[in-house]
Amino acid sequence: MSENVVHLHKHSNPPAEPTTVGTAPTVLTVVPDAPPARPVPLWVRSGRAVKTVVTHERTRSAGRAVVRHGLYTFNGGRIAARRAWDGRTGARYERMIRAAEAAGNLEAAEEWEERLSRFRAARHHRRMDLLHSPVDAAKGVAVGAGMSVGVLVALGVVMAISTGQVGDVVTPLTATIDFIALLIRIVQIVWGPAITIGPFLALLALWSVGRRQQAAPQWALPANVRSGEGEPITPSIVVKALRDLGISALRNAIKEMGDAGASMLGPITIAGCGVEVDVTLPSGVSTIEVQNRRRKLAENLTRHEHEVFITIPQAARTVRLWIADSGALDEPIGPSPLVTDETMTADYKKGKAPWGQDLRGDAAALSLYQRHLLITGLSNQGKTVALRSLALWLSLDRSVEFLIGDLKGVGDWAMFDGLARTLIQGPTDEHVIQVTEMVEGAVAEMNRRIQAPPGTTFPPLIVLVDEAQVAFMCPAKDEDKRPYGGSKANSRYFMAVRKIHNQGRAVNVLMWQGTQDPTNENLPKLVREGAHTRASLALGTESQARMALGDKAVDGGAAPNLLRPGLDRGTLVVASDGITIPAGQSSITVRTHYIDDDAATAITDRAKALRDGVTTLHAIEHKEEHDPLADIAAVIGDAPRVRTKDVLARLATRNPSAYGEWSFIDLKRVLDDADAEPYKSDGVMVVSRDRVARALTNRNSEGSASAN
Repeated sequence: MSENVVHLHKHSNPPAEPTTVGTAPTVLTVVPDAPPARPVPLWVRSGRAVKTVVTHERTRSAGRAVVRHGLYTFNGGRIAARRAWDGRTGARYERMIRAAEAAGNLEAAEEWEERLSRFRAARHHRRMDLLHSPVDAAKGVAVGAGMSVGVLVALGVVMAISTGQVGDVVTPLTATIDFIALLIRIVQIVWGPAITIGPFLALLALWSVGRRQQAAPQWALPANVRSGEGEPITPSIVVKALRDLGISALRNAIKEMGDAGASMLGPITIAGCGVEVDVTLPSGVSTIEVQNRRRKLAENLTRHEHEVFITIPQAARTVRLWIADSGALDEPIGPSPLVTDETMTADYKKGKAPWGQDLRGDAAALSLYQRHLLITGLSNQGKTVALRSLALWLSLDRSVEFLIGDLKGVGDWAMFDGLARTLIQGPTDEHVIQVTEMVEGAVAEMNRRIQAPPGTTFPPLIVLVDEAQVAFMCPAKDEDKRPYGGSKANSRYFMAVRKIHNQGRAVNVLMWQGTQDPTNENLPKLVREGAHTRASLALGTESQARMALGDKAVDGGAAPNLLRPGLDRGTLVVASDGITIPAGQSSITVRTHYIDDDAATAITDRAKALRDGVTTLHAIEHKEEHDPLADIAAVIGDAPRVRTKDVLARLATRNPSAYGEWSFIDLKRVLDDADAEPYKSDGVMVVSRDRVARALTNRNSEGSASAN
């Protein structure tokens, strides 16, 4: 038989009762309520409440405040007592002597010892004077009292004579006595409260001393001081950071110095968005040991690694620390003057390109006059923008000519179309061949300028190759099996760059290169060392930093490998005599201005307006066929003989692309093959017109005979 369960709770909308007659009886089933939960014991609830109260942030803040202010007062008393002790004894001098000895500065130790001797002699003199002071003091009191009474009596006599009253003789004495009685009464009234309030005022003074010195544990200090955000750099903070570097000799020397450890530091001066301080290291501690612990030093100073720079000035055993304000290096530096000043022009010889700002916040400007340039770094760090900004400024000098090869080919240099004489854009081997021939043409132009009469001036010619590693890594070879890439003696691009590095500066033919991720294969040693200005963005390793900037700059503190890829985009470490570098340093860190493509196009439009018009070649015309022997005969003309030097100069002028790179060996080879070898006349090598003419005649006769 089925059962119907009837719930005891009442429905809000009960169903209508059935009217069916004769239904089965209903069976009620009572469902009991769930048993009540067991009560939490009182001791558990009390413990939870106590834990909540104790661990609450307000309780912890209050506890820290109580401990902090209590220790301010206690340690303030210690500091005041220490100062009083130092003032009364020679402890200060002894500490300075120990600090000088620990630092290995014997001259300073001797100077402090002499000061201590003078202090002790003066103290002994004062103590000996105390033996006679009671008698002298008694005599002084007696004389003073007698003179005071005499003066008062004399004053009273004058008053008595003036008024005619004899009693006025003692009036000044009476008034003085009454005044002294009044002072005693005031002291009696004030003495009680002063005795009560005095200790509190003394404690307040000690608390103030401790608060100024932050004389409390780190965990008890306020949150803004404890976290280090915005914490000012003080001598004590720098000394503690050096002590905790993990260099045992440095730690022991600072412990021996005690409170005099700050004597290692020079003045802490404001330098841009940070501060700068020179640290003279104790004997036995080398500068390289501190340089190798840059990250730990930065963390000890409550800074990030990229916010602390360590350089080596000229002074021996000295490191120079530049410490940025927290977060200051992550702020932008503003637009370039090239963008904001539409009237700006350039001067290749005397001017400097506005490149950015140094870490001090000062404008960083670079001289480009007769300096080959190399910029390198990891990919996508701002290399092209940094290189392009220099070219943009120089384009505002109408005398400057550009040959540009962009082996990336994505349009970064497209705005120079109509401004550069040659603009090749693309990453293929064919583009590398074109760029190589462009650089070789610059070599021919350089040779032509070198052979010009002395005193001839030439306009600046900038040969710029971006992504030069593509050229060095190119596997293509010419018809003579000479490789375009590589770093061998027959590598065409490598040798062309080397020739410009060797002689181009003297005739204003300059080589600028931008390359990424340098290695010995994609940036040969001879090429990178031929640049006068070397700059590097963020790199991966110290060995790459040495390739980019040289050993001297890296040993002096340059560390582009410690820049943050992506975060420090556009920040360069520069080694060059064309930029102002602080005395004693070998490099400088520059945060470059960012000039986008639209702004760059506007600048090049201004540069084009300064010129009459430039036809830009987008490919190198291949060399025409030429006849060396016939050309030699042509440049000799009617002269019976011509000096070989003059023949070479005339050939280079006649066909620079063919003969611009010729040397005496090339000329002698052609003449020897034709049996018209040069000879000496009056002590100089000359070429005979008759010999060359006879060689041409014989060659033509042989050609005709072979044709028949």
